[in-house]
Amino acid sequence: MKFLKYLSHYRWQILLLFAGLWLQVWWALELPTMMSQIVNRWVVWGDQHFILTQGGWMLLTALIGGCGMLIASFFASRIAGGLAKTLRKEVYTKTMSFSITELNQFSISSLITRSTNDVTQIQMVTMMVLRMGFQAPLMGIWAILKALDTAPSMTRIIMLAIASLFVAIATIFLVVMPKFTLLQKLVDKLNLVGRENLTGLRVVRAFNKEHYEEQKFEGTNKELTRLNLFVNKVIGLTFPFVQLVLNFTTLGIIRFGAGAIESGVIEVGSMMAFLQYAMLVMMSFMFLTMMFIMVPRATVSRKRITEVLNTPLSIQPPKHPQTPPADKHGEVEFRDVSFMYADGSEPVLNHVNFTAKAGQTTAFIGSTGSGKSTLINLIPRFYDVTGGQVLVDGLDVREYDPEVLMKKIWIVPQKSVLFSGTIASNIGFGSEDLPLEELANSARTAQASDFIEELEEGYDAPIAQGGSNVSGGQKQRLSIARVIAKKPEIYIFDDSFSALDFKTDLALRQALKPLTKEAAVLIIAQRVGTIKHADQIIVLDQGNIVGKGTHAELLRDCEVYREIASSQLSEEELREEMRG
Repeated sequence: MKFLKYLSHYRWQILLLFAGLWLQVWWALELPTMMSQIVNRWVVWGDQHFILTQGGWMLLTALIGGCGMLIASFFASRIAGGLAKTLRKEVYTKTMSFSITELNQFSISSLITRSTNDVTQIQMVTMMVLRMGFQAPLMGIWAILKALDTAPSMTRIIMLAIASLFVAIATIFLVVMPKFTLLQKLVDKLNLVGRENLTGLRVVRAFNKEHYEEQKFEGTNKELTRLNLFVNKVIGLTFPFVQLVLNFTTLGIIRFGAGAIESGVIEVGSMMAFLQYAMLVMMSFMFLTMMFIMVPRATVSRKRITEVLNTPLSIQPPKHPQTPPADKHGEVEFRDVSFMYADGSEPVLNHVNFTAKAGQTTAFIGSTGSGKSTLINLIPRFYDVTGGQVLVDGLDVREYDPEVLMKKIWIVPQKSVLFSGTIASNIGFGSEDLPLEELANSARTAQASDFIEELEEGYDAPIAQGGSNVSGGQKQRLSIARVIAKKPEIYIFDDSFSALDFKTDLALRQALKPLTKEAAVLIIAQRVGTIKHADQIIVLDQGNIVGKGTHAELLRDCEVYREIASSQLSEEELREEMRG
């Protein structure tokens, strides 16, 4: 990723920043010259008028330099903040375009760390580089030239100090740089452990594993702390060393400067100016030291953000999207579809063929791992087939504009997801500016109106993050109401009735019939009672279709379906169903 591309948007602000930095450096270097002139004039001539005049110019110079400092600080902060904002937006936008395949490459905790901690590191270093990256070299070189002009015989003291600092910086860079990559990985790991514990808090408490999880978190925390301490100790040695070099440099200048004054080689004011120039050189190298400490960690962060932004998308929109035929609405067809995960060794689906027509309900059933959810995920292009075609309204889903495809399809996933907000905002999530009456109708169809109307705030009742303040059944009903409010051409329910009791399940399916009479309904379920009235039931076993037909036909002809039904129904019920 080219970070300069982002900085190019701030070129005028960068020019103003450089102008402010130049004023700041000019002020820092002019003051010692003016001070040396005042001292020399006072010692030799005692010219009070000159001192007052030169003192006024010093005050004006200081004022200009202070203004330059404010300008530089303001624009450095503004540019760094703008860059951070742009990077966060780029990472978020890229992440939102990821398919499930790309999301599996990065953990959720890692993506969060990259868009927060890593971006913050880059923001801090950008601000530092914009200020010190220009200021420190300019001030250091200019101060050395001034020192050479003031007292050439003592410049070897500055050169010796610079060599000592350079060796120290190089050593720190070689020691600390490899640790920063590991440091960011440990931050990812700590976020992952913390997120797992908080998400699975009920399970942890149910199995009385709090102590085990605390130890796991503590282990990662200690490892991160130990590495942080090591890095900070190494970095912490830098500033005492710089201060030590600074003090020895001061002593050296005073020692040799006193001899030069005594022998008449230089004047008192010139030695004082030389001392100030030496301090400015040391300060420049101190700034550079801080940059060299921060830049390696930011480099690691840059690589991690670049990794996200440069990740190729496995699901690409077509260059020339096609328009589906006008005579078909709400039809799904699988033509010889096979699918295998990118890191898989065996196909998950093998030569699957079926058609789900508009106005009909097509149900899928099978044992765990038979490929039901994978099959459903191929329709909205969460994955792309590795063989065959998935057609929606007669057009391959890979030829659709993604937005057009998703307007036709709405899915209720296995795990119901609610967003922080209100009940109304969650039901109307897929439909903007939905009237309250339609929200209420959708909730009524989803059998959610009873518990909503019991709440004091009704549809304005708050929903906590993740829907933690409602039960599993209520969460499922609100998710189903969201789909009903959308009114798509294809309804997909991925085991979305599992948390409902049989009475609510039956009432919901009956209420759905008039609303979906012109739409295709695809249902994944584990309960035979949920799907037995479907127009078509497809039985999957290890990625293969082993049965297709109505409930009664499958009971007679499909052994796998009969085994599933016999595990849920009594023998008497089975006999009645088979006769039916």
